[in-house]
Amino acid sequence: MSEPRKPGRILIADDNQQNRDLLEAYLAPEGHHILMAVDGKQTLEVAQADEPDLILLDIMMPKLSGYEVCEQLKREEGTRDIPVLMVTALREMGDIEKAVAAGADDFLTKPVHRLELLTRVRSLIRVRHLKNERDRLLAYLNEVDASFARDRAVK
Repeated sequence: MSEPRKPGRILIADDNQQNRDLLEAYLAPEGHHILMAVDGKQTLEVAQADEPDLILLDIMMPKLSGYEVCEQLKREEGTRDIPVLMVTALREMGDIEKAVAAGADDFLTKPVHRLELLTRVRSLIRVRHLKNERDRLLAYLNEVDASFARDRAVK
């Protein structure tokens, strides 16, 4: 028996309204909470303010490209662990390599196939939730260790 899927908070960053609507139409029925951004600058602002579980990031956007956004997200402490799934019409191997070099966690080409999108989204959100749980457990263990050390020091 498989464990139930946990929906996530997904930021869709694309300057094209039709693309945003399509991705939302695929993801919302799965129970995900959808956030939107229309350019690179807004993507950074929403990511920092709302801390999504996953970012679907178009490469060719105004103000900042998806590459630039991904690089900035991966540099910042508060956003570096958010998985980034690049979604783009670019198909050249160099584009994929550039996305990976910028820190992208995965890559999909447009037109997006619903099943492929949902599978990758589920996987990346599961990884994000597992990492968050690991971080909570490590913080708890550190507290227990510190408490144990204090108790031993008092005796």
